[in-house]
Amino acid sequence: MTFTVDTPPTETAPARDSSPAITETAPAATEAPATHPRRWLGLIAILATTLLNLLDASIVNVAAPAIRTELGGTASHIQWLAAGYTLALAIGLLTGGRLGDMFGRKKVLMIGLVGFLVASLACGAAGSIELLLAARLVQGAFAAVMVPQGFGLIRDLFGRDMGKAYAVFGPLIGLASIAGPIVAGLLVDADLFGSGWRSIFLINLPLGIAALILGTKVLPAGAPQQRGLKLDLGGALIAAAGMSLLLVPLVEGRELGWPAWSIAMLIASVPVLAYFVRGQIKRARSGKTALIELSVFAKRSYTSGIAFVVVFFGSVTGFSLAVGLFLQLGLGFGPLKASLAMAAWAVGAFIGSGASAGLAPKLGRGVLHLGLAMMTASLVVLWLQFGADSAPGAWSLSPAFLFYGIGMGMIFVPLFGIITGELEDHEVGSASGLLESFQQGAAALGVAVLGTVFFSQFAIGGGVAEAMGAARWVTGLTVGLTVVAFLVAFGLPKQAKAEH
Repeated sequence: MTFTVDTPPTETAPARDSSPAITETAPAATEAPATHPRRWLGLIAILATTLLNLLDASIVNVAAPAIRTELGGTASHIQWLAAGYTLALAIGLLTGGRLGDMFGRKKVLMIGLVGFLVASLACGAAGSIELLLAARLVQGAFAAVMVPQGFGLIRDLFGRDMGKAYAVFGPLIGLASIAGPIVAGLLVDADLFGSGWRSIFLINLPLGIAALILGTKVLPAGAPQQRGLKLDLGGALIAAAGMSLLLVPLVEGRELGWPAWSIAMLIASVPVLAYFVRGQIKRARSGKTALIELSVFAKRSYTSGIAFVVVFFGSVTGFSLAVGLFLQLGLGFGPLKASLAMAAWAVGAFIGSGASAGLAPKLGRGVLHLGLAMMTASLVVLWLQFGADSAPGAWSLSPAFLFYGIGMGMIFVPLFGIITGELEDHEVGSASGLLESFQQGAAALGVAVLGTVFFSQFAIGGGVAEAMGAARWVTGLTVGLTVVAFLVAFGLPKQAKAEH
């Protein structure tokens, strides 16, 4: 699950691109571009590509049991369906944004979109769980090429009127971020042309082709921003190795009884990730292009923001997967019934995203605390329901899901703007891109950790009582993580950068 809404840069520094692309030190300030005559059509094309990523990040949560029934696989395979995509996306974002600077945002967006659609077709045609997992990795990698270009293109289209675009963009992203399971349930239940779960990937084709045609016609080509820039592919590979060493044993270890190799991989991930950081420091000191803007780590508010992103997005994504598994594997809901049970969650996310637009300028980071308080209260209610003598029904879960979604949605829109509130203008682009990468890595980590907790308490084929106990364990841990996020939020800037 991904739900990042970046904030536009301030008018005092109009030249800085606020996209979540990771870029080096900004060029000298220039005037913001004039608005594009077909800017709203361009926004539709960008929004379509963003929705493809957001939906596919979470769409397997409800479809996973149906996939396992047809293709086979284990509990760890179910976790990898979600974690593999977000892991590839997190790693790819380290370089994806720079590709747009090197070759032009429109061209790179179109290439990423084509690759994403081909990978989606491969997912829909997969004849084994292994082929499906491989296609999901490729899908996530091309999403990392595609997604960062959109925010820079919005600036090219709207210039100083970016606020109008984000007023539309924010609430829709908030809704799409949690709508994946609902869309999956409807598609699997509809069984279009006998496609079953495969339709959740094949549905990308008409939407993506429409975005491709529209984007080709209306998006501004634009010249590359940084010709001759060299990518640090070696650093990206080291980061990928470190993240893999961390996640593989977390997903596979429990099912295999925590063999020695899994413990060795966990231990090895620490020096590998440390070596990556050291390499980035050396590159920056020698004047070479680093994957990250290291100066941002000197600010406590930004490091607090990274901690917040990891805890918040990790807990939300892992909890979402566990809920989908509980409803289907535990309560025996079909995909459609499970998706309808979670509909209140999506509605709440939409309401919360819209409400935060008006509350954030007044409350600043207080809107994060308000949202987290609502999430915590809702989780406590769910924890009590999962501990009851009888299994809860879909309607009885809806109120808690609704308020959890509202609280979560209130955090979507202002979060990155608040985290970058004390950064210099030339640091915002790199810092936003790094936060996006941490967000995706946290999502993969959340699926690995909370998914492992769920399956440690519930064996596939187990009874309702066992499933409720597993759901209660995950919910209790999510309560704790949400409280941690509440405390960490006190280290963030009081206001978003655009409000300084």
